[in-house]
Amino acid sequence: MAAYLQWRRFVFFDRELLKEPPGLEGAGGKPFVLPPGITVCDSGRGSLVFGDILCGGKRAGPAPGQIWFLPRSLQLSGFQAYKLRVTHLYQLKQHSILVSVGEDEEGINPLVKVWNLEKRDGGNPLCTRIFPAIPGNKPTVVSCLTVHENLNFMAIGFADGSVVLTKGDITRDRHSKTQILHEGSYPVTGLAFRQSGKTTHLFVVTTENIQSYLLSVKDYSHLELDTHGCGLHCSSLSDPSQDLQFIVAGNECVYLYQPDERGPCFAFEGQKLIVHWYRGYLIIVSKERKTSPKSEFAGNEAQNSDKQVLNIYDLCNKFIAYSSIFDDVVDVLAEWGSLYVLTRDGKIHVLQEKDAQTKLEACKSMLFRKNLFEMAINLAKSHHLDSDGLSEIFRQYGDHLYNKGNHDGAIQQYIRTIGKLEPSYVIRKFLDAQRIHNLTAYLQTLHLQSLANADHTTLLLNCYTKLKDSTKLEEFIKASESEVRFDVETAIKVLRQAGYYSHAVYLAEKHAHHEWYLKIQLEDIKNYQEALHYIGKLPFDQAESNMKRYGKILMHHVPKETTELLKNLCTDYQPSGDSEGPGMLERKKANSEEFIPVFANNSRELKAFLEHMTEVQSDSPQGVYDTLLELRLQNWAHELDKQIKEKLHNEALTLLKSGRFKTVFDKALVLCQMHNFKDGVLYLYEQGKLFQQIMHYHMQNEQYKKVIEVCELYGDQEACLWEQALGYFARKEEDCKEYIAAVLKHIENKNLMPPLLVVQTLAHNSTATLSVIKDYLVSKLQKQSCQIEQDGQRVQKYREETTRIRQEIEELKASPKIFQKTKCSICTSALELPSVHFLCGHSFHQHCFESYSESDSECPTCMPENRKVMDMIRAQEQKRDLHDQFQHQLKCSNDGFSVVADFFGRGVFNKLTLITDLPSGKSAATIEAGLQRELLMHTKRST
Repeated sequence: MAAYLQWRRFVFFDRELLKEPPGLEGAGGKPFVLPPGITVCDSGRGSLVFGDILCGGKRAGPAPGQIWFLPRSLQLSGFQAYKLRVTHLYQLKQHSILVSVGEDEEGINPLVKVWNLEKRDGGNPLCTRIFPAIPGNKPTVVSCLTVHENLNFMAIGFADGSVVLTKGDITRDRHSKTQILHEGSYPVTGLAFRQSGKTTHLFVVTTENIQSYLLSVKDYSHLELDTHGCGLHCSSLSDPSQDLQFIVAGNECVYLYQPDERGPCFAFEGQKLIVHWYRGYLIIVSKERKTSPKSEFAGNEAQNSDKQVLNIYDLCNKFIAYSSIFDDVVDVLAEWGSLYVLTRDGKIHVLQEKDAQTKLEACKSMLFRKNLFEMAINLAKSHHLDSDGLSEIFRQYGDHLYNKGNHDGAIQQYIRTIGKLEPSYVIRKFLDAQRIHNLTAYLQTLHLQSLANADHTTLLLNCYTKLKDSTKLEEFIKASESEVRFDVETAIKVLRQAGYYSHAVYLAEKHAHHEWYLKIQLEDIKNYQEALHYIGKLPFDQAESNMKRYGKILMHHVPKETTELLKNLCTDYQPSGDSEGPGMLERKKANSEEFIPVFANNSRELKAFLEHMTEVQSDSPQGVYDTLLELRLQNWAHELDKQIKEKLHNEALTLLKSGRFKTVFDKALVLCQMHNFKDGVLYLYEQGKLFQQIMHYHMQNEQYKKVIEVCELYGDQEACLWEQALGYFARKEEDCKEYIAAVLKHIENKNLMPPLLVVQTLAHNSTATLSVIKDYLVSKLQKQSCQIEQDGQRVQKYREETTRIRQEIEELKASPKIFQKTKCSICTSALELPSVHFLCGHSFHQHCFESYSESDSECPTCMPENRKVMDMIRAQEQKRDLHDQFQHQLKCSNDGFSVVADFFGRGVFNKLTLITDLPSGKSAATIEAGLQRELLMHTKRST
């Protein structure tokens, strides 16, 4: 039970007397007065509705039984609804339907009339239905009336305790059914329909009890809610803000009822006369039998007589919104957003509710001054104050509690300001007070509302760590993805700094902060195996970058596993947690050469990695092969065991012979030379055709047999090797006669050096005597003697042939030529005229000659040989001035003298004259052609 005396009083309504509107002449300002005899009223559909009665005998003015309508323009209009009196009115709020109860004749004979205000009948509203209000056959007085807004129910209460229910269309007789719903011994004082969804209840209150009827079922079940009732006009139905509760006002208390139970009650003293519900307010007109104190509500005059007090209660916030004294109130109506209090003298008092801002400003100062912040908050909420205004109240309430030392309560109020009040205002207060648990609560809420920044996250995590509240810390960081309301990276940094490595690792892994995860695992936890396993689950690009960054430290602590991961990364990488089958995605491969620095100081794993790459990926980068060669050469150079050394030797040589070092020949050669890898150096010399370097290598090592072998193998490709070998042996003071003899034999066979040069070369060797070159010189002199003899014979032969040819030429010039051929030189048939004869001695049938000859001036038989000679002459003429070719051949030839002789013979050094007695300006070919032509013509004339 709420104590009425503890409720605060406010003035949330302005009171004024309703005045007449200004007339045409400007007159106005007089109080508006209704006609006399008004006893019932209601409101709705934009009008105040009044009903009057005849107050004994005839009266001047309008006839009795009038129903009056007062619109907002205050132009009063009415019509006579009954002949005697109007006792009850009910104006529906959602329909233009008015239901009235009145009397047309003396006696107990009440009539119910239903009026359609939108339709007219002779200028008056149309009465759609009339029926007597009699329960059964016993006339009785109507005590109350209510109508459902859906027009399907109407209930009439009677003084004898009975209730008549009309179900169906209440505006028509044919479509409705009337029955007695309730019978009792006590007068019915109040009725109200309650609609909740599809369920309809009817509250019935008498002077002694309260009952609830369920109208949604056929048998109309009912439930008695209480054993005390109320007087007429002392019940009402609240709005949804109070859950549509039925309000019953007794003289001591006001009770609220649900259809199935009694709700709260309020101890409001005084004899209740009228009860209404208006916009969340409970309006009670009561009668007090004591002197009213002077107050701002009661005015300045002491009220000693029986007065009626109108109180407006706010049941939610538990305060009195308005209180005032009236004389003889007929009823209180609500329309046009205001309350209208009708008094017996016909005057109407208007109660206009103040706007929300004005009410709040008027009461806040008083409430704050008296520290009634809860009431101020409830009041602000009920009047829908904006969030900024509420936040300011919460802030002041929080400051008040903070100053009183109630930090727990203060932080709760500050939490309600989140989103409006700057967080630093609150944080500074609780940092200074060292109230870490309060600050933690505030920061938690700040994060839940996604209004925290990185600094707030840092502060909250520091609070958790200082409080050592691991449970809260885990709840905070293990929120689901949709509930994360903090900066993850900041949280990881703070947790790491505070030493909560497991929590930091959890966050980093959950939110895919790979760098932070690996940094904590490797630098703080030292869990290298787990870090390596985590990298193996990452996508290719991230796995590659992290292996480049952390590969060295992982190689140092877990070399074998790191090497395996690198093998996978550089060949056919697939994350360890990836369920995609082979071929589902395009696989990526890292550049194996870029990971070689990872294996620093770990040559064994480096060798395994490089050998794996060369085996499975033949197109590995050149750096892989270079590093593998260097590694094998190092191992070979430092190995002491002969068997292992031999194996390493073969591996290095096999790698050299793989053909992968053609483009980096110099680099491979330097590596072999640095490690004194003899076979590798010689192999590379051979591949690079550096035959002189091979021989020089053997010379430096004084390997005489190898020098001879090199000359034998490569002497045909580079003849100067024999000369260099002869010079090498000639400079040796040792007894090298055997090797000198072998070299001289080859020089002699290939005719590589003149004998004089051989003698000069060997003259520098003190151990080489004449006997060493005796056989060479004798053989050489013998060959030269034979050659001279052969050349002499050839010269003699050429001279004889030249003499013969000259003689034939002279004969041709001076003597006639006799042609004695009897057969054609082409067809070998007997020669017949006409025939063709040439000076060379060949004869042809004319038709054979014309068929086979290409030129009229040349013999077809001698023509091929003649052409060869002419081609040779032309070639010599073209090559006379080929100086560059001569210089090149002279430089590259082993026998320069023969080159000079060859070009001298071609006539390079002088003009070649073939026929000395020819006329100037004619070539030999021209002369020969002319001689043959003359001979042919002569032959034709002879025949």
